[in-house]
Amino acid sequence: MLRVRCLRGGSRGAEAAHLIGAMFGRAVTGWAQRAFQSTSSAAAAQPQHAVDEEHVTEPVQQECPVCSYNEWDPLEEVIVGRAENAHVPPFTVEVKANTYEKYWPFYQKHGGQSFPADHLKKAVAEIEEMCNILSHEGVIVRRPEPIDWSIEYKTPDFTSSGMYAAMPRDILMVVGNEIIEAPMAWRSRFFEYRAYRPLIKEYFRKGAKWTTAPKPTMADELYDQDYPIRTVEDRHKLAAEGKFVTTEHEPCFDAADFIRAGRDLFVQRSQVTNYMGIEWMRRHLAPDYKIHIISFKDPNPMHIDATFNIIGPGLVLSNPDRPCRQIDMFKKAGWTIVKPPTPLISDDHPLWMSSKWLSMNVLMLDEKRVMVEANETTIQKMFENLGIKTIKVNIRHANSLGGGFHCWTTDVRRRGTLQSYFH
Repeated sequence: MLRVRCLRGGSRGAEAAHLIGAMFGRAVTGWAQRAFQSTSSAAAAQPQHAVDEEHVTEPVQQECPVCSYNEWDPLEEVIVGRAENAHVPPFTVEVKANTYEKYWPFYQKHGGQSFPADHLKKAVAEIEEMCNILSHEGVIVRRPEPIDWSIEYKTPDFTSSGMYAAMPRDILMVVGNEIIEAPMAWRSRFFEYRAYRPLIKEYFRKGAKWTTAPKPTMADELYDQDYPIRTVEDRHKLAAEGKFVTTEHEPCFDAADFIRAGRDLFVQRSQVTNYMGIEWMRRHLAPDYKIHIISFKDPNPMHIDATFNIIGPGLVLSNPDRPCRQIDMFKKAGWTIVKPPTPLISDDHPLWMSSKWLSMNVLMLDEKRVMVEANETTIQKMFENLGIKTIKVNIRHANSLGGGFHCWTTDVRRRGTLQSYFH
C-alpha cells in the first residue's frame, strides 16, 4: 500500500491523501490498461529490452525513496559527487566574476583542461573515504555517472567544455518528494545534469516527482559582459548596489543558493541566481512553501551554505565575515544564531573556487551528528559545546574544487515530516 509519506512533497493535506488512498487501486488498474492498449502495437515492433524498459516506468506500490524537508532530520540516503575527470572551466565572464584575482592566472592557464592530476587524485581518494564513513554511519550513498568533461559542445548561443559532477547540491534540490533540477548559470555546467539522469530516472520510477526548471539559453544577454570587477572593494560595492554578472534576461539559479527549513526556504540573489529564477521557484512551490529572500555583506555572493547554514530547528550558523542584513527577523522568530570560529585552513592552500569558510559548510547527519572537516578543530569544539557529535573527515583537496560537505552532497531522504519552523 502506498504510504502517505510519499505524498507529503506536495503536502496538499489529509483530503488529498484520503482521496488517493480510496482511488489508487482503480486509477492504477485503469492507467495500466490504457497504457497497454496504446503501446501494445508499438511495443510488439520493438526489441524485447525496450518492452522491459516500458514496464518499469509504471507506478510502483512502495514507499517513495525521495523525501526531505530540511537540513537536519536523520539522513538515510544521499548523493555524493565525483571528482573524477574534473576540468577547470573556461575563463569566461561569469567565471571571472566568481573567482578572486589571485587565481585568475590559474584559470587563464588551465581553463578547459583537467585540474592538476596529483591534486585531483587526492581529492578522489578523500571523497571515497567520505562515502565509506557515511556508509558506516548508516547512510545509503549514491553517486553520479563518470563523464568525460573535456568534450567541447556548441549551442546556437555559445561554445564551451564541461566542468564536473562534484557538487550535486548546486544542481539538485529535494523538496518533499520532488527532485528539482536547477537551470544553473555557468556555461561550463550546461550539460552537468547528464551525470545525474540515471539516478533521477530511478527515483522517478519509484514514485518521486521530477521537475526540471526552464533551461536557460545562456546567450550573451544573460551576462553583463562589461561587469567591472578587479578588487574586493569593487565586489563589495557592486554587490551592495545589487549589481551582479547575471542579468534578468531569463531565469537562472543554482540550487545551492537555497537552504531549507520545512515550509520556509531562504535564498539569496547572487552571481548565479537571479530574481527571475527566484520568482520561478516561488510560484512553483506555492502555496505549500514560502520563499524568503535574504542578503549578506558579501563581496562575492555565490551559494548560501558557507554564509548561512541552518543546522537544526531554529538553529543557524551565520558567517561573521558576511553578516545577514535581515538577521533581526530570525531573532524575532526565536532562532539561535551561532557565529562559527575563524577557519584554520592555511593561506597557501589552493581554494580555486571557494573561500576558507567551507569550514561551516557542514553536513548534518541528524540533529546530534555533524560531518565536519578533520583539520578544523575550533569548529569541532563549537559543535561539541552545542551537544553535537562531530564525524571528522579530511577533504582538504576536495575543498579546492569548490565545496565542503554540504556542497558535495544532496540529501535524497531524511526521516522526518513537513513542519513550520519560522514564524
